[in-house]
Amino acid sequence: VQLQASGGGLVQTGDSLRLSCVAYGRSFSNYGMGWFRQPPGKEREFVAAISWSGGTRNYADSVKGRFTISRDNAKNNVYLQMNSLKPEDTAVYSCATSPRGWASSVASNYDHWGQGTQVTVSS
Repeated sequence: VQLQASGGGLVQTGDSLRLSCVAYGRSFSNYGMGWFRQPPGKEREFVAAISWSGGTRNYADSVKGRFTISRDNAKNNVYLQMNSLKPEDTAVYSCATSPRGWASSVASNYDHWGQGTQVTVSS
């Protein structure tokens, strides 16, 4: 099982990015999927999660209204559309899968993690 995140980069304040994560090795259509991030020098934090069906989405307060998580079960993909980016969004963003199936914000509920993609937002 392998998760591969992509789409990060260096952008300016107010710009947008779309992160993608593809899962290899098995189908994750019954799994919840989430995005977490680790800012420089800080602990990993929850960003967004989506249930197995896509019917439930959960966001950190800091990204509500700016970020949108979505998934394509046919392609084993999960996406994170990030709009109105701020310097405080700078972090390594990682995707993860949860066998619990729901949109959990708790990292310990996730069992497979991708390697992360760097997002840097300049002021």
